[in-house]
Amino acid sequence: MRILFANRYFHPDQSATSRMVSSLAFSLARDGIEVEVIASRHYYNRPNEFLPAEETVNGVRIHRLWTSGFGRRALAGRAADDATFHLSAMAWWLRHARRDDICVLCTDPPLLAVSSALPIRLRGAKLVNWVMDLFPETAMELGMLRSDTLPGRIALGLRNWSMRRSALTICPIEAMAHHLAGQGIAKETLRVVHHWSEKNEIRPVKPDENRLRRTWKLGRSFVIGYSGNFGRAHEFATVLDAAEKLLGVKGIRFLFIGDGQQRPFVEAEVQRRGLSNVVFKPFQPVENLQESLSVADVHLVSLLPQLEHCIIPSKFYGVLAAGRPTIFIGDPDGEVGSTVRTFQCGEAVRPGDVAGLIDSILRLKHSRLHLMTMGNNARYLLETAYSREYGTDAWQSAIAPLTASDEGAVMPSLTSGALQ
Repeated sequence: MRILFANRYFHPDQSATSRMVSSLAFSLARDGIEVEVIASRHYYNRPNEFLPAEETVNGVRIHRLWTSGFGRRALAGRAADDATFHLSAMAWWLRHARRDDICVLCTDPPLLAVSSALPIRLRGAKLVNWVMDLFPETAMELGMLRSDTLPGRIALGLRNWSMRRSALTICPIEAMAHHLAGQGIAKETLRVVHHWSEKNEIRPVKPDENRLRRTWKLGRSFVIGYSGNFGRAHEFATVLDAAEKLLGVKGIRFLFIGDGQQRPFVEAEVQRRGLSNVVFKPFQPVENLQESLSVADVHLVSLLPQLEHCIIPSKFYGVLAAGRPTIFIGDPDGEVGSTVRTFQCGEAVRPGDVAGLIDSILRLKHSRLHLMTMGNNARYLLETAYSREYGTDAWQSAIAPLTASDEGAVMPSLTSGALQ
């Protein structure tokens, strides 16, 4: 038996889906399971750099397929990159998948399970959906695709068709699983396994020990950070309005780290409004990740409320690992909003509530004890509920029934309890 993962990005790429898939694949390989990965030869944010077509890293055999390399800024180029990955993956499954392989299809590019379902079935392998972002619902909620049009109905119908023919669908949150059950996906094939972060890779770094804080000349400022993708699913108007109103407050800096479709808009707005309290930095290499996440005193995480059942912001788990509070801009009763409230590791405000966001920032700035308590709660939550060990153990338990032999025995490596 092999477990085969398909995702456009994989180690050493540091994008959100790549980090999740890489973490799980390496964990399974350490447990003695045969793991292979198919991915593209590109980085998420560096389309002109190429990775080796074949290599083995930490016991995981990686097959990097040919795709076009237009990058993610232009929609047409991104669509071409998506399509060529679909075609290359289909061809790879037909040549290399074997009977009883467990083929785990992620959702970058979208609807990958649709194009791969028949090749995998023809080869006698088992299809597992690992849903990071839910498509086509995300596109529909963002107004990029209408549900009442023929393309919308076809996309949704094909997605549901592929899931009904899957052995298992793994979701990161209950709201997504509940939504899919309402779409007619059998409840017995749905599992919820929360995302996680590497607790040993990312640890809190004190401000006076943080090299990046000194290099970026942030000094003794109270830093509000945003780290990750500037995607369509995230809301920035509330943050920009708050930064403008706090422009005259001494010692407050906003730090934006990352890239994505909305970064040019955010940069243009910062320049137009003359927001001298805002600093931009690019995506950081993995060796800087611990320090870059620890530069901020508090982190912003945002998600448009209508996307609560479609997406979970993976950056939230890195913030927990860094031991920093989260101010969530989105639905206060959604996944992240309810988590920060229940475990007292942050606060939540609705999009457009600029006064509420400013109040949260100032409350944390003026109470060091409150800030430290929330940060400690965040790290504790990561270590107890959202660590790699906990998450990968839950993931293995979810797929354990698929590893049963004809006689009904289950492979010991997938049912041995907590990972060591």
